[in-house]
Amino acid sequence: MKKIVLVQGNFDVLHPGHIRLLNFARECGTELHVAVNSDSSMNEKSRVKEKHRLEMVQSLECVDKAFLTDLPPTEVVTLIQPSIIVKGKEFEDRINLEEIPLKKLGGKLIFGSGEFESNAEQFIKRTNPVKNNFDFKEVKEFISRHQIQQTEIYNTLEKIKKLNVLVIGEVIVDEYVQGTAIGLSQEDPTIVMTPNKTDTFLGGAAITAGHIKAIGAGSVNLISVLGEDKAASYVKKHIDAYKIETSLYSDNSRPTPLKTRYRAGSKTLLRVNNVRQHKISLDLQASILSKVTSLISELDLVVFSDFNYGLLPQTLVENITKLCESKSVKVVADSQTSSQVGDISRYLGMDLITPTEREVRVALNNPDDGLIILAQKLAKKSEAKNIVITLSEEGLLIHLPSNDFTSWENDKLPAINKHAMDPAGAGDCFLAASSLAICTNSSIWEACYLGSLAAACQVGSLGNTPLSRNSFEKTINDSFR
Repeated sequence: MKKIVLVQGNFDVLHPGHIRLLNFARECGTELHVAVNSDSSMNEKSRVKEKHRLEMVQSLECVDKAFLTDLPPTEVVTLIQPSIIVKGKEFEDRINLEEIPLKKLGGKLIFGSGEFESNAEQFIKRTNPVKNNFDFKEVKEFISRHQIQQTEIYNTLEKIKKLNVLVIGEVIVDEYVQGTAIGLSQEDPTIVMTPNKTDTFLGGAAITAGHIKAIGAGSVNLISVLGEDKAASYVKKHIDAYKIETSLYSDNSRPTPLKTRYRAGSKTLLRVNNVRQHKISLDLQASILSKVTSLISELDLVVFSDFNYGLLPQTLVENITKLCESKSVKVVADSQTSSQVGDISRYLGMDLITPTEREVRVALNNPDDGLIILAQKLAKKSEAKNIVITLSEEGLLIHLPSNDFTSWENDKLPAINKHAMDPAGAGDCFLAASSLAICTNSSIWEACYLGSLAAACQVGSLGNTPLSRNSFEKTINDSFR
């Protein structure tokens, strides 16, 4: 049942107290309507024009509808017919004329205090990356070393539009619980936080597929396995926004992977993973292989996005890889070793693999060798045509082995965005852009250049959402200036 909450005011200077009060008001009902008093209706002249005051209120995530009004509060109540009106605590001991028509409607007047246990900035809508601080110095040197031409890069982006891609892997639901750390518990040395807001995103293989489509691929298919739970319902409800085709199989023996991060300010305090890691059944493996077989003749690229929760057993990986080889379909892989243990070297003969340094060392059981020797040993073991070792804030190492794996070339690229707000999506975005480039027969150097720029764009905002093509192209242009 719809429950409209109404707030009316001047909002001359939109300060944190306003934002906290409006967020409190939104929690009192299902829709928050804000009436912003027009310039002509205000007793005192505002320092901010009505148009800008309205735009500031509309920019708040908690506000469903905001409008200018010349009407007094009593008439606005008659017009909007809210269930609840929220006013500041300072109005509690005053005469509130709007309470009379509100009571006739069966409504309620609530006074909110704008509690301090919240960060007002959390409730401002963010439609674009907000923390970009790009350093192109080393990128320009990289462009020069490998004679990368801007016209060729845009030719690559045009070729990407013709590609048909399949992504296979675990879909993950990522929750960000944003709050305020208010101190240490007196009972034990534990940080106490007050949650203010929860943001939910589709991650894992879903966001890899989303990035691939957003960058411009002609068609993208996603194959995954979900549980039978609320997280699965969330995936099915929101996956269409990525404009991809999906084959989502159900398995009631496992939950849909759900990762919840508790954050205060820009720091993550705790992550809780609700996952299972046992292999999917033989029947599900057969269904997935059958689906890939039905699609293979139309595909240009298959992406294994493996989070090692059991969706990609070795036999299934090998069967899909052989199928791709028989149809000359390029194959790339990312196998994550974080809180779980994976083995990137089991993906044999890939056109590209993109492990972290830790993932390489785990796969080779090698804590000692330097990066280049480590990369070459992985190349020999996995027979990968191209290897990129991602190094977080240090950037990445590119390793190009010879056909017989007896010699190699190396280069590096730095982390381009020096102010990463949320690094969680960097690897997915890099894999998406670099894989597409390789599929157009671009060199590994061009592919990594594009992948690095894409990742730099992605880490500038909180949460893993599909890359903005406009932001990506602007960054490409900036890198050549």
